Amino acid sequence: MKFDPATAVQRLEQFGEYGGVNPSITDSSTFTFLGADTMLDTFHGEAEGCFLYSRHWNPTNKYLSDALAAMEGTESAWVTASGMAAITNAILQLCNAGDHLISSVTTYGGTFAFFKNYLPKFNIEVTFVNPTDLDAIEKAIRPNTKLIYTESLSNPLLQMSDIPAMAAIANKNNIKLVVDNTFTPMVISPFQLGAHIVVYSMTKFINGKNDAVAGAICADENFINSLIDVNNGTSMLLGPVLDPLRSSSILKNLHTLHIRMKQHGSNAMYLSEKLKKMGVKVNYPGLKTDRYHEKMTSLMNQEYGYSGLLAIDMGTAEKANEIMERMQDKGVGYLAVSLGYFKTLFSNSGKSTSSEVPEDVQREMGMSEGLIRFSVGLDNNIEETFQLIKSSIEEVM
Repeated sequence: MKFDPATAVQRLEQFGEYGGVNPSITDSSTFTFLGADTMLDTFHGEAEGCFLYSRHWNPTNKYLSDALAAMEGTESAWVTASGMAAITNAILQLCNAGDHLISSVTTYGGTFAFFKNYLPKFNIEVTFVNPTDLDAIEKAIRPNTKLIYTESLSNPLLQMSDIPAMAAIANKNNIKLVVDNTFTPMVISPFQLGAHIVVYSMTKFINGKNDAVAGAICADENFINSLIDVNNGTSMLLGPVLDPLRSSSILKNLHTLHIRMKQHGSNAMYLSEKLKKMGVKVNYPGLKTDRYHEKMTSLMNQEYGYSGLLAIDMGTAEKANEIMERMQDKGVGYLAVSLGYFKTLFSNSGKSTSSEVPEDVQREMGMSEGLIRFSVGLDNNIEETFQLIKSSIEEVM
């Protein structure tokens, strides 16, 4: 049977403590035990259904984690206080001093900075590769390589990773494939395609309101348990716990994610086709002329669209900035970083979300200084939005 992430979430039965249709919010930091032996067993991870301390597990966080695991088809999941916490905790759990990892060079700026600038403090080496060059990935593997890291759809160039092929390379070399699926929740199901660990910034599409910062790690039960082991679990010891009040609100938003992704994708496709007809250089994998269209089409859950992200190239940062200011003045949306909001957001990636990537590396990866990344909103009248974008571009170009 074909995997359907939205149906997997919908089929969950998560009732409140007193029969409420929404799961109860448990805002306690610590939990009582009826017997001392039960507390001891819980410390050792041997007590089923018992909670110890909210840095380890919280009932409200577990509701959200279970829903995310259902969405991904993984055995388990754990939620964190940010997307970067999810990424850093997963990597630090897998790697020790002296280890090596391989990463896509086209990745979120914060991730790039963590790999390039922070991991060397622990004598962990990183090799950056073009995520579409499978031969380069295989050649980069060393005896001490622990993982391959990529994004399903790369930030901000929208390159599609061949997850099954990367998983095959990882499995052949007995290493892990970690995939950031922030841009394409429900659209792509990385675990179903062979990834071992899936990470998210839930701040973006999953929550969809830009009112919370949160992340998630989805994987098998052994890995999640290792993360929260009281003696050597990275997440347990570094403490990036998500507040249960936020967990509760994100869980409610998760249940509308499939509807939102369809609208984001539909609007992004409309704008991409219209902008391309204008002669604008557009990156959007939904376009049949896009170099990643065929690959993404073969890997995606097609009913959810091609995601709500697109990028256009205006040549120079000066032109990009003037166009963005005009679009904001006209009411297209907001000149702001982040994505997955119900209003359209746009930014010049090289000077914002990818600014941690050195300019020479940006040029090597093919990122124009005039690149504008759009996170297309849930606009009801997308033709009107296009006309505002069109006039903004024509006034500058």
